[in-house]
Amino acid sequence: MSLTAGLRLATGTLTVIPVGDIGAPDRRVGRAAMLLAPVAALPLGLIAAAIVAAGRAIGLAPFVTAGLTLGALALATRAMHLDALADTADGIGAGWDRDRALEVMHRGDVGPMGAAALVITLLTQAGAIAALAQAERGWLLVAAAVICSRTACALMCATIVPAARQSGMGAVMAASVPVGLVVLALGATTAALVIAALVAGVAWWVGLLASAVAWLTVALVTRTAIRVFGGVTGDVLGAGIEIAATILLIVYSTGAIA
Repeated sequence: MSLTAGLRLATGTLTVIPVGDIGAPDRRVGRAAMLLAPVAALPLGLIAAAIVAAGRAIGLAPFVTAGLTLGALALATRAMHLDALADTADGIGAGWDRDRALEVMHRGDVGPMGAAALVITLLTQAGAIAALAQAERGWLLVAAAVICSRTACALMCATIVPAARQSGMGAVMAASVPVGLVVLALGATTAALVIAALVAGVAWWVGLLASAVAWLTVALVTRTAIRVFGGVTGDVLGAGIEIAATILLIVYSTGAIA
């Protein structure tokens, strides 16, 4: 029951797909949602793959294909992860103390740090997708990056990571995933990234490297969130997804054109 509710929560939270009323989720449902986040992202991966493959088939300029892909993903996620990335960057850049940082992050308006984070992230993602759009099976690597980036949710919600606030959706999900399950999720994701690389005709170690760099980066972001905010929030989770996706795309694109 908690698995079904968790998948509905992940789908309703991380995508625009309607799932109906799921009520007030408890921590078991929150844990399931964080572990099943990549499953909820399968439709997003299919959308990205279809656009990249279609763009290559009809001869669209690679950067145009990348722009359309990112636009579709923004629509399919209500651009929430991008908004979360901007809010998190602004909160980290606010300085002063924890309360000030949380207040800035909670405002919702985009400051200079947030704007810079958005521009740099979207340009980097677009460049990487444009490179992959020129590869015969680059669509598979884009899909893998989109889907597997959601494993950041499980990593950032490990039981050793506290919640920054005691209320809100983030508090339900934070510190909900046992470390053992986080390790299993990372192992399964790494295997998926390696398999995707092999099927796409890229060296297996590219998938392994992409996984290692992505999760190390997300771990560093999590550590920063603990230092600045006192823990993670829903915004920090969204930022982690975007950062993981960016790293995966960078490494995949580098391997594909090497």
